Amino acid sequence: MGAVVLVTGASSGIGAALCQRLLQEDAAVRLCLACRSMQKAAATKALLLAAHPAAHVSLVRLDVSSLESVLQAAGEVQRRFQRLDYLFLNAGIMPNTRVNFKALVSGLFSGKAIHMLSTAEGLITQEDSVTADGLQEVFETNLFGHFILGLYSSVVCPGLVMTNLTYGILPYFFWKLLMPIMWLIRFFTKTYTLMPYNGAEAQVWLFRQKPESLDALMKYHSCTSPWWGNYVEARKMDVDEEAAEIFYQKLLELEKQVLARMNVPLNTQK
Repeated sequence: MGAVVLVTGASSGIGAALCQRLLQEDAAVRLCLACRSMQKAAATKALLLAAHPAAHVSLVRLDVSSLESVLQAAGEVQRRFQRLDYLFLNAGIMPNTRVNFKALVSGLFSGKAIHMLSTAEGLITQEDSVTADGLQEVFETNLFGHFILGLYSSVVCPGLVMTNLTYGILPYFFWKLLMPIMWLIRFFTKTYTLMPYNGAEAQVWLFRQKPESLDALMKYHSCTSPWWGNYVEARKMDVDEEAAEIFYQKLLELEKQVLARMNVPLNTQK
């Protein structure tokens, strides 16, 4: 039996591109698309099967902003496959995202223009909300919902990719106007991957690696050369290990609290 691979947020963007690339890497993989919208997931599954008719692709409903949904999906996957070989924690949100135009204008005429445009540091603002679990939506969706699964993972960065999340920041026509500038910037920075296929490079690279060869303090970046050559660059994370340990312990305590509130035994989730 082929490797069992689960991808969260697999219905579009980098998640869908990753599924496509994994089937190109190994047609025998058993893909499970874990998505909030079953309608979108089914459409993605149909596209994957159209390109790979013999592929084994299944769906499971997973909304990482809901702890109940996370636990139900984990139980369903366990019953269905009995094991997971690869788990890609791809799901994430950027709600009510806006560009700080004042920071954009001032940054363009500073010595940090390339850095600003490469990382969007200081440019993006967003409004958050509280979920039914009493947690901040971005925190629960992008981090804690995955943490509840009880797993460690390598960290990747897809670069700047044009997806539904990106198009939600500015109107579509505005991105079209910016595209020539973005193409020009690509000659000065390797982080403008732009296409979901390119943004999935680091995840596909990890799929090929042995876990014991990976460094937990490295972040693996998807990069694209000016001539569309995709490659992965490993960069040491600027991590205060003492602060990271404190944060990790707080996550464990929060996990204990929310599972107790839901009457879920903690040890059954590990």
